[in-house]
Amino acid sequence: MDKTSNRPAQGHLLIVGGSEDRKHDMRVLTRFVELCGGGDQPVAVVTAASQIAGEVFEMYRAAFAELGVTHLSHVHLDSPKEAGSEKLLAPIRAARGIFMTGGDQKRLLDMIGGTPVHAAIASAYANGACIAGTSAGASAMSRFMLAEGKAELEPEKGAIRLSPGLGLVERVVFDQHFAQRKRLPRLLSILAERPDLYGIGLDEDTALLISPGRGIDVIGDGAVTLVDGLNMISNIDTLDDGEVPRLIDVRLHLLPSGTRFDAGANNPIPAPFQDFFDAITQPEQREPS
Repeated sequence: MDKTSNRPAQGHLLIVGGSEDRKHDMRVLTRFVELCGGGDQPVAVVTAASQIAGEVFEMYRAAFAELGVTHLSHVHLDSPKEAGSEKLLAPIRAARGIFMTGGDQKRLLDMIGGTPVHAAIASAYANGACIAGTSAGASAMSRFMLAEGKAELEPEKGAIRLSPGLGLVERVVFDQHFAQRKRLPRLLSILAERPDLYGIGLDEDTALLISPGRGIDVIGDGAVTLVDGLNMISNIDTLDDGEVPRLIDVRLHLLPSGTRFDAGANNPIPAPFQDFFDAITQPEQREPS
């Protein structure tokens, strides 16, 4: 992996809850293009999470063309053996923006996890590119991602399984389509067993913009839900799989669209939110596992 990936990241992460508007005002995609440096900058669309890659790329090709993007590349893999191909690596290395589409986050990691494509994405981020992911692409951004499982009505022990993600953010786990699919019990199920992680739920057509060392913004039509269980008291260790844990002193923060916090004095960070803010804006940099 390029040694630049060990430096503090200089780019941006745009983490999208899925179903972003691709036909009307396109607020999330517009911000992505701005963060790339404008429509004349090269953008790579990575569809490795999808099994209908051609259809998915065509949707984004049309949307980005409407936003004035003139240099758009399609990066897709059907086998991790393809991840060393210069044909795939060249557009990622050149890109000022990399957009990972939805699909299946397990498929995405099976295709690119620990490969030269993964390393190239991390290097691009370290060198100033904007890395965006929607739905499955959002889940895959963190060191640990939600791999499978569901908890529909209430948290359950053993309901969710985590697996390694791309590691662009260290201490969080993301869940997408959050309010629309009522996924708070699923996120709480994760935190009950992993209280060292923060939970971030992303509504549809909504993005969390993370600018390391600088700040965060919420963009789009919904909200971002942040769940903090670091001081939680739980009986999870005494339960069998499938039982509902007792969770006391779980903190929940709701950040609607338009919320902005930064490291300066213009948008001061509330004291109870400071550690969470530090965790997502000052991630430890490691090489992909």
